[in-house]
Amino acid sequence: MGGGQCSRGCRGWIVALVAAAVSACTAVTPAAPTEPPATTATTRTPRIVDESDRPPVTFDPCLDIPDRVLVEAGYDPRSEEISDFAATHYTFLTCRYEGTLHIPGVLRRYGLNVMSGNITFAEVQVKVAEYSTPIEINGRRALLERDPGRSWSCAVNVETAFGVLIVSRVYHPDHSAEVPQDELCAGIEDTTSRIAAQLAN
Repeated sequence: MGGGQCSRGCRGWIVALVAAAVSACTAVTPAAPTEPPATTATTRTPRIVDESDRPPVTFDPCLDIPDRVLVEAGYDPRSEEISDFAATHYTFLTCRYEGTLHIPGVLRRYGLNVMSGNITFAEVQVKVAEYSTPIEINGRRALLERDPGRSWSCAVNVETAFGVLIVSRVYHPDHSAEVPQDELCAGIEDTTSRIAAQLAN
């Protein structure tokens, strides 16, 4: 991983507990009620914020996917590559991973792109209407996408509170055997479900 690697140590909440002051009491004046401790919390600032009025992208695939989730799905966390994109009107936070997947006794190499963006699910529906199928991932609306112009890839688009989570898998041919077209999407819904389970909203 290069110099742009995201640090996973910045995950989580910073919580500060502030003790309330207790008023002094006298023999003739009852003590003032004690205020409950105030709890303040701050969330991580998104790495990229665009100039639009779209919601900030609150799920960062470079920081919010545990290594174990990637490993269980067959991808190497150490292969992480960051490929963010910010335009004036929308933002995508993107991480790419390399991995392998066993499909009926065959070991095949894949690249996994996880994109978190603040375009709307409705916008995605319009864009991929001709080559997508409505599905459901962890109770969320989703689209299984097979773009005929990208013959070696398959993707799942999942609706989120801030926009969409897109999990796209690209097959790397090894020139010894081509993956059958009906197997290109095999297992991608399971991989997407594991990643989508990390969404807060």
